[in-house]
Amino acid sequence: MTVRAKISATTIKQLKPEDKRLTDTELAGFHARITSDGKIHYYLYYRINGKQVNYKLGTEGQITPAIARDLAKEKAGEVAKGTDVQEVKKQVRQIKKLEAMSTLGKFIETKFEPWLFSQNPKTAKARTDVLKASFNHLMDYQLSDIRPHLIEQWRIERKAKGNTNATINRQVTNLKSCLSRAVEWEVIDKHELHKIKPLPEDNSKVRYLSKDEEARLRAAMRERDERIKQERDNGNLHRTERNYELLPSLRDKTFADHLEPIVLLAMNTGMRRGEILSLCWDDISFETKTLTVQFANAKSGKTRHIPLNGEAYRTLQSWQADTDNNGIVFKGSTGKAMTDIGKAWDKLLADAGITNFRFHDLRHHFASKLVMASVDLNTVRELLGHGDLAMTLRYAHLAPEHKAAAVNLIG
Repeated sequence: MTVRAKISATTIKQLKPEDKRLTDTELAGFHARITSDGKIHYYLYYRINGKQVNYKLGTEGQITPAIARDLAKEKAGEVAKGTDVQEVKKQVRQIKKLEAMSTLGKFIETKFEPWLFSQNPKTAKARTDVLKASFNHLMDYQLSDIRPHLIEQWRIERKAKGNTNATINRQVTNLKSCLSRAVEWEVIDKHELHKIKPLPEDNSKVRYLSKDEEARLRAAMRERDERIKQERDNGNLHRTERNYELLPSLRDKTFADHLEPIVLLAMNTGMRRGEILSLCWDDISFETKTLTVQFANAKSGKTRHIPLNGEAYRTLQSWQADTDNNGIVFKGSTGKAMTDIGKAWDKLLADAGITNFRFHDLRHHFASKLVMASVDLNTVRELLGHGDLAMTLRYAHLAPEHKAAAVNLIG
């Protein structure tokens, strides 16, 4: 049933579900429909280019009959000029949908993070977590609206908070990489963050162990090992006196636990902590005395092979004899790969009296000893797994004899 009357507050109030439709008697095409549950929607019916269209104007309660009439007049005028208002609405809706998908936050979630996982699952989450935390204020920005001046302002604020230039540069590089992928995948046409020049960094300061510090660290590891073994002996003595089941003796093992072999491996291979903790026995060849860092576990995403020197070789052989030769080299209590050695490492440094030294600095220690032994920088780069020589050049000043030999050629 269709009711014909001027659409007004009164006629709308009188409209019943069985009426189904109220057609306005003054404005052609303007009408209201009522659903079985009493909801009323306003429409404008029109024809254009042979197509029949029922354009929704709004819903009663959200707009009034008077506003609906004004909208109907406005849209009817656009149709009279040849505009298909329904098609325009669809286009606007599509643009809004695309805009919702092309914010920084949405792009990271739907495209960038999955891509990072496909490249290197070990580092993907950490990388996107840092990106989201560093640029949280930009997550709702359209990718195309992230301009250099926004990042310059962010850098000023970060500097004021005490962030180092190196930290700030790494975070900006991460954001640049994200936007470059958006350009590559045709989400945006271009970005202008290449205009942002890196802040100056002093890479010449490398923390490594002095001879005295290395000696103290090694002594602390041996003392710790003996302490753990003695505690096990004392514990078993206590159990013997009470007829309890004894725990396995540690006296027939080279290492009481995982910490010392992990530290020795880091000192002699330059491997990152994550690379060591994800190492499998299948990655080690005792026959060729080489160790392989698989691409999935490497920060660079590239496989590299590291020759084992005498201490690294003996350490792994002893640890294998202490444990087993299946699966993960350094297993946690659940049998899966360990994820952290933080507390034990911190206690070891305290026992050795070493300050301002991170586990990652063992990597610098490895590289520094190589350079000071006159190993060329490109070889050091390959062993460390650096993507280019720029990162390795921080160690160049540790080999002053190379510069001296160079100038003496013309002396």
